[in-house]
Amino acid sequence: MNMLPIPAGQPRLDRATLPALSARLTPRDHDILTYLHRHRVLTTHQIQRIFFGIPQSTRKRMNTLHLLNAVTRFRPWAGYGAGSAPIHWVLGKAGAAVLAERWGISVKELGYNPDIPIAVSSRLNHQVGVNDFFSRLHHQARHASAEPEAAAEVRAWWSEQQCAKLWGDLARPDAWGQWRENSNEINFFLEHDTGSETLKRVADKLHDYRNLANATGINTPVLFWLPSAAREANLRKLLTESGIPLATAVHTSDGDGPAGPIWLPLGADAHPSRLRLADLAGAWPHLPLGRIHDPSGTDQPHPELATMPAVRVGDEPR
Repeated sequence: MNMLPIPAGQPRLDRATLPALSARLTPRDHDILTYLHRHRVLTTHQIQRIFFGIPQSTRKRMNTLHLLNAVTRFRPWAGYGAGSAPIHWVLGKAGAAVLAERWGISVKELGYNPDIPIAVSSRLNHQVGVNDFFSRLHHQARHASAEPEAAAEVRAWWSEQQCAKLWGDLARPDAWGQWRENSNEINFFLEHDTGSETLKRVADKLHDYRNLANATGINTPVLFWLPSAAREANLRKLLTESGIPLATAVHTSDGDGPAGPIWLPLGADAHPSRLRLADLAGAWPHLPLGRIHDPSGTDQPHPELATMPAVRVGDEPR
């Protein structure tokens, strides 16, 4: 059977070995551990898109981090006839201890809990889908920036948990992001739809986003990322004029993925055709878009947890 077992436990952490472990970690390794802590789980493909150029380097380094107990892994059951699911990586006890030590806090203050069973969570597929969206943006940014006259960047990516700490009493987006491509930059909330909720329930989320816009005084686009063209068309019938900027698109990995010209704005005066993600910044001329500036004044235990680490792709593993 080509399925790694769900990890039932991890080796006992020997804190005396932490200095030796830290000495073997590159800056890119620290970023990988930070992303795993913040976004709970990343597949091998997603880690490659964000941090590496080729799959061989990705697998080699992640296997090394696994041997060091900095990360742990599992492969969920994909169903008969569906082939093997990719390996899913989560932060290990030693990795959490390294992060806490680096930031001068305890593992408890870090918020790490190895007993939270993401591997068997009903939210696993949803979490992986959200992370796939942003990993593809990272991939697009790296390839666009390789062109002489092109530039793209994921300037921020906040998880559902981080969003809940900031805005959870009003709205609970699946993620909040900042994307820049050439001279255009957009802030957005992501609603990653898997088709598991009724369309009415999805549309009803607009009430929360309207309350959030009223409370903050900032018009932030809400992007609905949907599993099929039929579901997108049916949802748009329910997304009536709400006074907040909205756009829809269908899950895709083709072309430039979520960065590409797939987003269809909604609203009486919205742009009538599909646009690139960055071009949505000008899609609602009747709704001036505000910008959320560095929302780091949260109860995060250390400022480094509230900032976006620079993605490193050139560090040589040791």
